[in-house]
Amino acid sequence: MTVSRRDFLQWSATATALAATGLDLQAAPAKVAPKRILILGGTGFLGPATIEAAQARGHHVTMFNRGKTRPDLFPGVERLHGDRDPKKGEGLKALETGTWDAVIDNSGYFPRMVGASAALLAPRTRQYLYISSISAYKEPNPENGTEDAPLATMPDPTLETMGKNYEYYGALKALCEQAAEKAMPGRATLIRPGYIVGPDDPSGRFTYWPVRFARGGEIAVPGAPEDPLEVIDVRDLGAWLVRLVEQGTVGTFNACGPEKRMAWGRVVEACRKAGAADANPVWIPADFLAQQKDLEFPIWAPYAGDTKGFHTWSNARALKAGLRFRPVEETVKDTLAWYQAQEKVEKGRTRLAGPDAAQEAKLLAAWRASLAPAKG
Repeated sequence: MTVSRRDFLQWSATATALAATGLDLQAAPAKVAPKRILILGGTGFLGPATIEAAQARGHHVTMFNRGKTRPDLFPGVERLHGDRDPKKGEGLKALETGTWDAVIDNSGYFPRMVGASAALLAPRTRQYLYISSISAYKEPNPENGTEDAPLATMPDPTLETMGKNYEYYGALKALCEQAAEKAMPGRATLIRPGYIVGPDDPSGRFTYWPVRFARGGEIAVPGAPEDPLEVIDVRDLGAWLVRLVEQGTVGTFNACGPEKRMAWGRVVEACRKAGAADANPVWIPADFLAQQKDLEFPIWAPYAGDTKGFHTWSNARALKAGLRFRPVEETVKDTLAWYQAQEKVEKGRTRLAGPDAAQEAKLLAAWRASLAPAKG
């Protein structure tokens, strides 16, 4: 009864947004000598947040992309145009010259293309940061899993397709990691985020909840308050990537938050406080939801069965490497404020995941009926 992992990854890969950095909450270290950072992409969701963080720290940023998505962003940033696929158009030609301290690759989805860019840039950069995904791990996920957990695989690793239901997404991410490490052994930083959330996220997954509570009334909420939930604010992730560049940190890291296990009920309460005065969450158990058809809730996953470990990944290694998190209450407030502003000025960025009003009303009615005493 949740949005599938593959849907989550699809939106993670294609989301487009511009975010502030929140460096004050990252306990930013002392200034370091400016770095030259190449970002492969840069106009989506995580890319802009990373550029904002890098600029705030005084670094020089170059973007490499096709120049088609949000071309007006960051007018002062150096731009190189081409295609991630070296077989298309000019391909990687624009990257054949130039030197950088680090490359941040947040737009690589197929190992052939990641391998091509990493190999081309290896002689002229010190560090390659590849943004992978928690879904690089084999399912079902272990509870409290670490970076050493088994990775996803696919029958034919040469295929360049996500599959019918994005079933190959995780395996492709794992193969991309391997391609980056092969091209730059000992110089690759592999980041595995879970749900990336916050202002300017157009996927509508996390955003669904503060927006729904702002509309008030009875609100169907899946699961139980004590179910675990892991998210990371895009501003915190972007700021941490810059810190990893500054420190020259390599290795593999789960980028999930917050520091300690967070209860789903805390997120719901944050949404309630930020929402309408009459907002009233109605908790609906996972076993009842499992009986419903064609109904999905974003972000949450049942703390049972194959999804029991999904929101429990260990982030101990990332914490030691300087990853810090703002309170989820702040993310909720900022996301709602952003959405309400966008709703007025940019209609194309207000998509929401989750059930529509009719689906929610039907579910609530079914739940009430199940609680009514049987007539005998």
